[in-house]
Amino acid sequence: MRTIDAHQHFWRYDPVALGWIDPATALAQDRLPPDVRVAMDRAGIDGSIAVQASQTEAETLWLLALTERYPWIAGVVGWADLCAPDIADRIATLRHPRLVGLRHVVQDEPDDRFMLRDDFTNGVRAATAAGLAYDILVYPRQAGHVPAFLDRVGDGRFILDHGGKPPIAAGGWQPWADAIARTARYPGVWCKLSGLVTEADHAAWRPDDLARYVDHLLDCFGPDRLIFGSDWPVCMLAADYARVHAVAMEHITARCPDHVDAIFGGNAKAAYRLPDQ
Repeated sequence: MRTIDAHQHFWRYDPVALGWIDPATALAQDRLPPDVRVAMDRAGIDGSIAVQASQTEAETLWLLALTERYPWIAGVVGWADLCAPDIADRIATLRHPRLVGLRHVVQDEPDDRFMLRDDFTNGVRAATAAGLAYDILVYPRQAGHVPAFLDRVGDGRFILDHGGKPPIAAGGWQPWADAIARTARYPGVWCKLSGLVTEADHAAWRPDDLARYVDHLLDCFGPDRLIFGSDWPVCMLAADYARVHAVAMEHITARCPDHVDAIFGGNAKAAYRLPDQ
């Protein structure tokens, strides 16, 4: 079984294009595929999916070019202006065997109902019609709109990033928990076990802090719709690659040992329709 880390980022650091990065952190430098390859090998991870970090089509083309230099990057979740009236043409321009999905950083939109806009939902429908998955990136305050969004966009493959970003550091539960339960009722939605350490206390988190949130995701989505992702290098704000992988593996092995292969590879392949290698 091929193992997949379904959420990584790569960039050449640019403080303007990557304005969300705090320049005082370890993220404020180039982060490229060779920088994570040794850690992946040690964790037994064969390949990855590269996910957009800046909202430009130029970055998407750059990520797709990386897949040709580093064939272990199995797919790219890129960006295109989903609100553009010519979105179908834009997607056609980006067409590449390794383009497996698109994402918009909805969490940064000031309007919590942004994902319900007609132009945006039309763009997402164009993406799914082109055979692409769509990654959903929202904060809990926006997550309550996800079911209505799914009703509007219709059939497709959707992946909820970072477990819907639960408020782990504050020990919060609602409205996140209800939004997860409602979203999981849609069979075309998978959920990534990714980015959880950076929702916890960066300096003092423990595996137990994450456990009830991971258990809720397992209970709602089931092990056949959960996907491991490291969120490297963003995870480095709270933990190195080895620890992120080890904590996830320990919990999944204890909770659903028969589904380790699915969560660490098979589900990503199904959700993103990854090409065989």
